[in-house]
Amino acid sequence: METIVRLTSLHIEKIKNVKNGQIVMPGVYQKQLLNKQAEVLGLYGQNGSGKTAVIDTLYYLQKIMVGDSLDEELADYIDVQEEQAEISAGFSVFEESVFYEVGYRLLLQRKDKGAEIARETLSCAVHKGDNKSNKTVFMDYKRQEHELIFTPQKRLDEAAEGSKEIKMDLIVAKKMAEKSNCSYIFGENSREIFCRDYSNSFRQYSRVIQALFQFAVKDLFVIRNTHSGMISANFFLPMAFKIEQNKMGMKGDFAISLTEPVVLQEERKNILEIIVEQINIVLCTIIPGMKIAVFDYGMQMTDSGKKGYKIELLSVREGISPIPIRMESEGIIKIISILNALIQAFGNPSICLVIDELDAGIFEYMLGELLDIFEKNAKGQLIFTSHNLRALEMLDKDSIMFSTANPNRRYIHMKNIKSSNNLRDVYIRGITLGGQDEIIYEETDSLKIARAFRKAGRRIQG
Repeated sequence: METIVRLTSLHIEKIKNVKNGQIVMPGVYQKQLLNKQAEVLGLYGQNGSGKTAVIDTLYYLQKIMVGDSLDEELADYIDVQEEQAEISAGFSVFEESVFYEVGYRLLLQRKDKGAEIARETLSCAVHKGDNKSNKTVFMDYKRQEHELIFTPQKRLDEAAEGSKEIKMDLIVAKKMAEKSNCSYIFGENSREIFCRDYSNSFRQYSRVIQALFQFAVKDLFVIRNTHSGMISANFFLPMAFKIEQNKMGMKGDFAISLTEPVVLQEERKNILEIIVEQINIVLCTIIPGMKIAVFDYGMQMTDSGKKGYKIELLSVREGISPIPIRMESEGIIKIISILNALIQAFGNPSICLVIDELDAGIFEYMLGELLDIFEKNAKGQLIFTSHNLRALEMLDKDSIMFSTANPNRRYIHMKNIKSSNNLRDVYIRGITLGGQDEIIYEETDSLKIARAFRKAGRRIQG
């Protein structure tokens, strides 16, 4: 039975410089139920206006939903003037004959040098045929309520199935989650209990938890600025990838050194060759005549004494001798690094690919073509930030949200956009003349900037 999970919305409060902000995917904004059609959402706005906060929030949300311990650095993302921050994500979970409308809410609070989960809730409405239940909370965990496992009691009783032993396991799982500083709902110990094969009403909620966990593990890709940073520094080529083999899947970042050949064990070399094979199918159409190849220098022992192969990635073009991939431009290396993930999102409706600064190093016209092709033909979801305004001319107006100068309402859609309007022109006009519900650009003064440069120059010269 195929399960498709789609992100529908993300609401954040007191994260970085976002007091309050919400993004919604185009399907939700258009009040359409999309499960096998592309959804593209581009985030635009001036520097420092909260675009990357969305990417970082999704990155940490993913780590929480796979049951990882909270990173200490997460405390740095909570507004410096606040002790708590909130993240709420909406999801649609599609099964063969059932559709679940799911909400996951997290309350984070500072704790010593790091952060901890003070509260987390899961809510759900069940759609089956013409029948729809009300959206209600079926799991509410509060860290400070030591006497309670979770509420409501009815769902707790269903999860324990009347067994004192299972109830004790749930208590132990709660203590383990708090000790490990991870999610109680998605932490390994409690998840094993919640995702058992239930015969009572908790069965549907068990499926929701399992579906969200699998989505976070296998289908949610978040590519942050650190990914591009390794490329810009010419250190590594990190290839975001997902491969399916013999009903077993693998997903992650496959990082290859750009400075020298590397030694890989046979299993990792085989994975790299599969990734390269998939990339090459598309790469030669984006960069005509170009492919990448895994050059094998021969067998060499790894540092651990195991059999390995010394390999290097090469750029291969028609009529030209192969060259190391590091000799290609940053833009080409950026495309290669995200291409496998883009391929996955193109063909898999459950993939959600999130990329910060998608336009970095990519030719403007090519960026527009890629986005246009994805929106018209893909099946998955793509969320990106960009400074290049080409996307505003290529995507539907509902596929673009803009960050504002108001921290209490960080993200908006442009209003009064007609089908004949060029969204790029409307945006530029909104920056210079206003006319939107919020100020979308905090005005800068070119004369003051020039004066500041002259002043700084005089000080340097002594």
